[in-house]
Amino acid sequence: MTLLLANIACGSDGTVSDNTPPQQPAAAGPGMAAISEAGGLPAGYSLVWSDEFDVDGLPDEQKWAYDTALNPTGWANHELEYYSNARPENSRVENGALVIEARHEDLDPAQFPDWGGQHYTSARLVTRNRASWTFGFIEVRAQLPCGVGTWPAIWTLADVPQLHWPADGEIDIMEHVGFDPGVIHGTTHTTDYNGKLHNERTATTDAPDACSAFHRYQLTWTPTRITIGMDDRNYFQYANDGSGTAEWPFSGPQYLLLNIAVGGDWGGQQGVDDTIFPVRMLVDYVRVYQK
Repeated sequence: MTLLLANIACGSDGTVSDNTPPQQPAAAGPGMAAISEAGGLPAGYSLVWSDEFDVDGLPDEQKWAYDTALNPTGWANHELEYYSNARPENSRVENGALVIEARHEDLDPAQFPDWGGQHYTSARLVTRNRASWTFGFIEVRAQLPCGVGTWPAIWTLADVPQLHWPADGEIDIMEHVGFDPGVIHGTTHTTDYNGKLHNERTATTDAPDACSAFHRYQLTWTPTRITIGMDDRNYFQYANDGSGTAEWPFSGPQYLLLNIAVGGDWGGQQGVDDTIFPVRMLVDYVRVYQK
């Protein structure tokens, strides 16, 4: 497995569009933390929350909500998708997996009054208002969509943010852009290190079969360190140096997001191939463990 320092900013946006900068290539610099170490579930951790996606139909409304707030105006990072709310064409459970499906289509504004004229639909599932966690181990087993213009993500944001992005912190457990297939990105954003400043802390690992096979995307988060890994091998770390919240905003609860974006400042750097749609991210399970 080849481990590289990534020079690409996080592609996921914050909760309010005007608080989220366009994403541009990040400049390499001190603290870019590519590592290679054993990962996986730490000893002494117990399962506290999970979804095994065993019941066909819409995702469990006791566990998942939908982020649709910016549909009328358009999403940050110049993304092109409309995120639907409990629409089975875009999010459903079938054959033991959560399916998040991005489609190339226009919607009927009479049926979808928040449609902003987007030509692509997708889903952005969140545990916000359902569950959030401070520290722990998160594992998501998933198969990713491929194709130029796709931008799937597994990530976390602060629950009930008191500040604004990136001051509350963002952890990107997995990002993948379709024009660069098989390259998996792990990233953190903070006030001092973020995509707007082009100095976010980020690293990559290779998964050439990410779009044809399932992999386990993993976050280990403690009061002193964040590590991101895949299949029990950590490739990214970000340490708490004790200097304050501008560098370490990760001492409060964060909730989980699963989505496929289309296009955008990063995902759309080489355009969008309309012949690939529909495309799917399949999620076998989501599991959260804590001490």
